[in-house]
Amino acid sequence: MFGRDPWGGPLEISNADSATDDDRSRDLDRAALMRQLDETQQSWLLAGPGDQAGKKKKRYVDLGCVVVDRKVFMWTVGTILGLGVFIGFVIMIVKLVPHKRPPPPPPDQYTQALHKALMFFNAQRSGPLPKHNGVSWRGNSCMKDGLSDSTVRRSLVGGFYDAGDAIKFNYPMAWSMTMLSWSVIEYRAKYEAIGELDHIRELIKWGTDYILKTFNSSADTIDRIVAQVGVGDTSKGSSQPNDHYCWMRPEDIDYKRPVTECHSCSDLASEMAAALAAASIVFKNSKTYSDKLVKGAKALYKFGRLQRGRYSPNGSDQAIFYNSTSYWDEFVWGGAWMYFATGNNSYLTVATAPGMAKHAGAYWFGSPNYGVFTWDDKLPGAQVATLPKSRVPLRRNTEDIPQPNRQRHVLVFTCIQFIQLHQRRINTAQPWKASTASVRCQRSFPCFFIQRLS
Repeated sequence: MFGRDPWGGPLEISNADSATDDDRSRDLDRAALMRQLDETQQSWLLAGPGDQAGKKKKRYVDLGCVVVDRKVFMWTVGTILGLGVFIGFVIMIVKLVPHKRPPPPPPDQYTQALHKALMFFNAQRSGPLPKHNGVSWRGNSCMKDGLSDSTVRRSLVGGFYDAGDAIKFNYPMAWSMTMLSWSVIEYRAKYEAIGELDHIRELIKWGTDYILKTFNSSADTIDRIVAQVGVGDTSKGSSQPNDHYCWMRPEDIDYKRPVTECHSCSDLASEMAAALAAASIVFKNSKTYSDKLVKGAKALYKFGRLQRGRYSPNGSDQAIFYNSTSYWDEFVWGGAWMYFATGNNSYLTVATAPGMAKHAGAYWFGSPNYGVFTWDDKLPGAQVATLPKSRVPLRRNTEDIPQPNRQRHVLVFTCIQFIQLHQRRINTAQPWKASTASVRCQRSFPCFFIQRLS
């Protein structure tokens, strides 16, 4: 068999070689059919011509600790996001749709009474009022107090008006600040529970800020203090405008308001010292302001002790409206609060001096007002405050108040009959003690605290 040689020569093909090649090919095919194919080889064998080229490779996401199919991962993430959006939408609808909730229980009557009592001070504020004052019919008033008086020439704006007029009587005002501070010291948690703590602290600061303006609070020694702003005496028939001759809103006052100063007023100075000292305990967390109050209280109490006299001389405007009968009870009262504010035992020594109670009228049982705690008589409050187990906290750590000894006996009585029963023993100079448990009283009266010298 001949074929054409591409190089120009004859090509001879042997039939024997061709047969041999065919046999060899059949042997290879037979061997291939007899061998077991793996899965990959079978897929190649069974796949169509375009199957391998068109098939996509699977993609995976490596999460670090596990490898996840990308499609499964995307479905999972999408499902979670969808659920989050749905839940957020439901929550938003629930929040925005108004719900009928049961109203909170009304405050008890004591809480309401206390709130209204404090609102009285909001209504009596003088000067530039804060926006949150809470009394819509009150506005800024008497913005020239002190500046319009040629003898003073300094700002006395602020403080509180008296009950029914626009006079600022510093004597009862200072006592009110002392009492408000004492109530916070004793019942701070109660005020906080009914949401009135910040309110009463603001009122106290409004009063003490004004008191600091009534004397030179930056000095250690002073020689005068302001006793009153405005006048109210109309008995002399004068037509000069004043706070009782002209009844009008404080916001409409346009006349000059005179300022009354005093140079020997132990009662007023000691009461103002008590107010600042008590407030310094209320604001003890504000060290700068608390120290400022203590400094002013020291100057006032020192002035009161050195310049003896009542702030309300006969015939004065102060004597007509808020007359002070004595300054000895203010010495006890102010000394007690100075001790609580400073921890200085010298103030306690003054307050509990053997002759102090006698001068303050501790044994004058014939008075119809005996034992009544008022802006004029501070003795009952002072005796409560200086009891050995008083709950009034000290501003600084100091030793406890000394227990009564043979020089001082503080005795507590619960009824007037008990005082009458032991009147004979009181008139003697013998030391004595008694127990209220042995006395049967038909009527119960407030406690009377009596200091008895032996």
